[in-house]
This record gives sequence, structure tokens and C-alpha cells, in this order.
Amino acid sequence: MDSLKFTHRLIVLDTETTGLSYQDGHRIIEIGAIELLNRRFTGKRFHAYINPERFIDEGALAVHGISNEFLADKALFKEISGDFIDFIEGAELIIHNAPFDVGFINYEFSLLENFNKTIADYCTVFDTLKFAKQKHQGQRNSLDALCKRYGVDNSQRELHGALLDAEILADVFLLMTGGQFSLLEQTTQDNKTRPTTVAQPLFNGQRKPLKIIYCSEEERVQHEKCLAAIEKTAGTCLWNATTP
Repeated sequence: MDSLKFTHRLIVLDTETTGLSYQDGHRIIEIGAIELLNRRFTGKRFHAYINPERFIDEGALAVHGISNEFLADKALFKEISGDFIDFIEGAELIIHNAPFDVGFINYEFSLLENFNKTIADYCTVFDTLKFAKQKHQGQRNSLDALCKRYGVDNSQRELHGALLDAEILADVFLLMTGGQFSLLEQTTQDNKTRPTTVAQPLFNGQRKPLKIIYCSEEERVQHEKCLAAIEKTAGTCLWNATTP
């Protein structure tokens, strides 16, 4: 499940829920997901608020600030499930603490009529929390802690929100696994007014190709020496691990 061959379609995903455990009947109230192709942001995203048909725990409300009153007129999970599956199918999901989100999604799937599939039937999953614990042993590896470690701006994150957290996690994921790209569109404060949607790509394909500047042989040799020194000191070097 945990791979470093991120050269295909990735979906960075987060959810918000009514409580901590689907085994107690808690439900998903928000899904946020953004698409990366070959580790680049495409601008496509999926975002939905969902009526959970149950009350939200006070502890959960304090975390995400999403109320039952706000969700009263939102779609049910069964009404957005088809669009959601279409968006994630065939991708690798990038999730922080994946067992939590995958468990809730599979529980929602189990409540659908005449439906017996799970996330595993549509996607593979990469758990950034598991990866971070292996990479930064003995350190705090919450999303906030990783933002601080990798210099990712999470100043808008006063409350948890699935789409904002997915965008932040995407930046952290790319940096943590050797990437260099960042979101070009910032999340605004009116997230909660956005309808369920899959957005269009940010670029229209008309931009001129960037100039490629190749390194000299001397620069290449020095680069390989630097990577070898990192691997000798740290025991592993992501740049070596991700080189085809």
C-alpha cells in the first residue's frame, strides 16, 4: 500500500465526521479531495458537504465547526456517492491517518443499497502519517507538526476543513516525498458555501513550454556525491529512492 512510485494519478483526500468512530454509527459530513497527475496539481477537485442524518458530537463540532443546521439542506451520501467514486476511481489516495478516513468511507459504502464494494475495489492508499512516522521517528507527526517542519503555511487552519486540509496535506506530501510543487490557488474563507463540484483545470494548455536547462557533467558528479553523503549520514535518501 505504501509506495514511492508517485508517477500516476493521485487524489489527496480528507474527511470530516460527526464523531470519532464509525463503529458507533458516526457519519461523514464533508469530503475534500484534489487531484495530482505526475505529482503536479491539475486544478481538479471534489468537495461536498453531506447531511449525516444524525447529530454531531460536541467534541467534533469544536474541531471542525460544522453544525447540523448548516448540513440540514445538504445532499445525503448516497446522492453524491456516484460522483465521488468517479473522481477517485483508479487513483492512489493520499490520506493522513488513512485507516480513519478509509474506515468511514467504507462504512458509508456499506449503508448504500445493493452495494458491496470498498475503497480497495477502486483505489490504492498511501498513508502519510505512517510514512512520516517512519521518516521522522520519535517526533510529532500530526499535520500541523509536519506543516511546521516543512514550512507549509497553515495559518488559515483555525478549524479543520476537509478541502483546506487536503490542500495543505498535498503540499506536505510533495515536500516530504521529494516534490517541489505547491498549490497555485489558495482556499478562501467561504469554503462552506461551495457546492459539490469537480473544478476545471487551472491551466488551459496555452502557456509556452518552460525552458529546460541541463546540468553539466561536473554538476551531475557533484550532485551524486551530495546524495551519497546524505544517504551515508541519514541511512536513506529520498532523491535516490524516487529516481527511476
